Amino acid sequence: MPNIHVQTKTGRQAKSLPRWNLKDLLRHQDKDLETFSRTLDGHVRSLEGLRNRLSSTLTPRTFLRGLQLQETIASESSRLAAYAQLWFAQNTQNQRARAFETQVRKHLLPISNRTLFFDLWWQRLGDRTAGRLMKHAGSLRYHLESLRRVKRHTLSETEEQIINVKNSTGRQALDSLYDVITNGLTFQLPSRKGSMPLSREQLSVHFRDPSSHVRQVAYDQFFQVYSKRADALGDIYKTLVMDWKNEGVDLRGYASPIAVRNLHNDIPDKAVSTLLQTCRDNRDVFQEYFRIKARICGFRRMTRYDVYAPPKIKKVLYPFDQAVKLVFEAYQQFSPTLAEHARRVFAERHIDAAPAPGKMGGAFCYSVLPSLTPYVLLNYSGDARDVATLAHELGHAVHSMMARHHSVYTFHATLPLAETASVFGEQLLSDALLADASDAKARQRLLVSQLDDLYATVLRQAYFVEFENQAHHLVAEGTTIDRLAQTYLYLLKEQFGRSVNISKAFQWEWMTIPHIFRSPFYCYAYSFGNLLVLSLFQRYKKEGQSFIPRYLELLGHGGSQSPQDILKPLGVDLCKRSFWQAGFNRIRELVESLEKTVGATT
Repeated sequence: MPNIHVQTKTGRQAKSLPRWNLKDLLRHQDKDLETFSRTLDGHVRSLEGLRNRLSSTLTPRTFLRGLQLQETIASESSRLAAYAQLWFAQNTQNQRARAFETQVRKHLLPISNRTLFFDLWWQRLGDRTAGRLMKHAGSLRYHLESLRRVKRHTLSETEEQIINVKNSTGRQALDSLYDVITNGLTFQLPSRKGSMPLSREQLSVHFRDPSSHVRQVAYDQFFQVYSKRADALGDIYKTLVMDWKNEGVDLRGYASPIAVRNLHNDIPDKAVSTLLQTCRDNRDVFQEYFRIKARICGFRRMTRYDVYAPPKIKKVLYPFDQAVKLVFEAYQQFSPTLAEHARRVFAERHIDAAPAPGKMGGAFCYSVLPSLTPYVLLNYSGDARDVATLAHELGHAVHSMMARHHSVYTFHATLPLAETASVFGEQLLSDALLADASDAKARQRLLVSQLDDLYATVLRQAYFVEFENQAHHLVAEGTTIDRLAQTYLYLLKEQFGRSVNISKAFQWEWMTIPHIFRSPFYCYAYSFGNLLVLSLFQRYKKEGQSFIPRYLELLGHGGSQSPQDILKPLGVDLCKRSFWQAGFNRIRELVESLEKTVGATT
């Protein structure tokens, strides 16, 4: 795939930004899809050949043979699915990519259903037999424990197969439809030279424009375009919510919609409720921050349009090469091992950084297999936030690479710990930039940027989940789309208090958040990860080099143990409010540091 050029906000032509090479996944998609299908079918038939031998007297050797076949099937399926999804993400309007992704889902669904029997047999085993076989499971132990953890919520084989079939044309199809609709939206931003169609990523740059008028026009255009699709997007959301309830609560018997996510995350309900309540109880620290930021920016009173407004100081833009250098140096100073892993993402051309028409918005890291360097997608435009995003996504990549010695089932960190390395990477970058800040103005700019990000990734994410808690209840009662919008607006006003004036246009913001549609209750992982990292980073600053091996060991666990067990050596108790409060105490210190710069720069 050739490099493309993008126009930076300085008006100068940027250097070519990297586009990823997907050949490590699949070389000739049409030919290899047939080859993959034949190969996978052979592995599946081998696994099916063990079905009649599965019993409480199964030998460890046969058990391990079944696990190895499962791993092989999962690995090859992951490789094929990753190619389809990454090709689609490159351009969601590419008809061939969309058709190929549909083909892949069609090929993988029967494989999932044909192999389901092995997991169900494992779940039905008595504890004594399971314990006997577990002794031989090695690094797959936690994966097997996780399967048994959801035993009482698992249905019969036929019912599970029906759900898989239903999801392929139901939930998964609606997720794809949401992507197709929203990634195909275009926006108009009037200028002296007229207006031209912009993608979401191109428009969202203006949410941080120095001009309050430009920010408001950009936001209003954003919500105007989305609100015109409110009926379609709202119905998609309500259908997804009812599907989550019908399957999770009604069929599987989970206590609540969020309990589905909590159990799969292996996090106690109490820990999640304590986290969310601590976030709501500390909203005042961000309200105070926005009052200080209003003084810095010269606002009589801040509005929601101004939340990400840059301070009235010279804005810094970073060419991509400089951003890469800054991130690599921050990683290198902390751990050469992590820096080397980050460099491999570039060396193997597993990064796609250039904004492009139809390209999936935002940023992500896709860890496919333990043996394969992860893929990173960015939409790089040159501002400080983009540099932090690069550090963040490379953090995800190095986390997976540190755990590459685990199986395909356990090298991924569990969701609550999945943000640890990414947020820690951002902290390393911020700390390095603050250390180099030459005066109070530069320090003020960096503190504002850091606190903006902490608001976006701690309090904002917690309130997304609070909205979901209420929305899932309302949808179950037969609510309207307008009522959902009113609920979101009410929670926004609670979140900001009197520090920020909220325009009614923001009632549609929930429709613009893909995680709320695609992965219900996912977002508390961001609050979890950020507050955890704030605490860990303080320990690093206090303990110095002695902290680093324990941190790398944490990353090396991947998802091979429960979050509680991984964090236990660090003295973390997830159910204690004091643990979460420690993160907010650090945020308060940053707010106090920012307030001191106000006096120093006046």
